Amino acid sequence: MIARFVPLAAAAALLALSSSCTQEEPWKPLFAGGDLSGWEHVGPGEFTVEEGNMVTHGGMGLLYYGGEKVGNCVVRIVYKRGESERGNAGVFIRIPEAPKDPWYAVHHGYEVQIEDAGDEFHRTGAIYSMSRADTFPQSDDGWNTMEITLDGQRTTVAVNGTVVNDFDPTAAQIPERKRYYEPQRGPRPDEGYIGLQNHDENSVLLFKEVSVRPLRN
Repeated sequence: MIARFVPLAAAAALLALSSSCTQEEPWKPLFAGGDLSGWEHVGPGEFTVEEGNMVTHGGMGLLYYGGEKVGNCVVRIVYKRGESERGNAGVFIRIPEAPKDPWYAVHHGYEVQIEDAGDEFHRTGAIYSMSRADTFPQSDDGWNTMEITLDGQRTTVAVNGTVVNDFDPTAAQIPERKRYYEPQRGPRPDEGYIGLQNHDENSVLLFKEVSVRPLRN
């Protein structure tokens, strides 16, 4: 066997390249227990910050992050249901323009549903009425972590570490719209604003983190 030696400088370069290929981009917090700087609310109800969490009140309204559009990234949301009868809310993605009302986000973006009950097209992890969630993995302490990956037109949703939805609108069979409150069908942009829904007075949700992390090229 012939031994092959790699010069020290070349070995260091290879190690640095390997490290850069595996190192993930850092998370950028949009909310991490502080105030609502950069966020705007439209529609009925409101969000307040209580004990480091965003808390929903009434609705149906939308709190969206107006600081920037996001795309080709992972959006991480950590949330739990409050002391309420229901846990209905949603995470909106791919909103093309700053919404003037919550229904603009419904019909021009996608809603990743938050709801303990509901069928596979209307439960947590579903892209509301368009792409079903395969399951809803429960957490041990009530806090749930949802990670939504935006990769071009493809949207992947993981809940508590399990991928529950993998949606590519260019290839998927999207069900017909059946009810007036379901989103209009049609293309969405690769990037857009993101937002959180406050659904109704009987649905109280607490959000303690919203962060984004760019995908590596």
